Amino acid sequence: MTAVLGTLPFIATLWLVVVLGAAVLEESGAKIAAALKGKPVGQPSVSTSLRVRVRWNSTPKRGEARWRAAA
Repeated sequence: MTAVLGTLPFIATLWLVVVLGAAVLEESGAKIAAALKGKPVGQPSVSTSLRVRVRWNSTPKRGEARWRAAA
């Protein structure tokens, strides 16, 4: 009985890995095949934008004397 209870989660995990692997291959299989053949891939279908946040006031802040004494 213990073997059955141990085999069931193993088979479920194996099935999940196969399903996720198939989903990854479906999503990016063409890119992987092009990379293995050494051919360039076309333009990506999704463009991403990158937002960079810049701090203009980067002067160091000094603590008050009472807070420094507490530390």
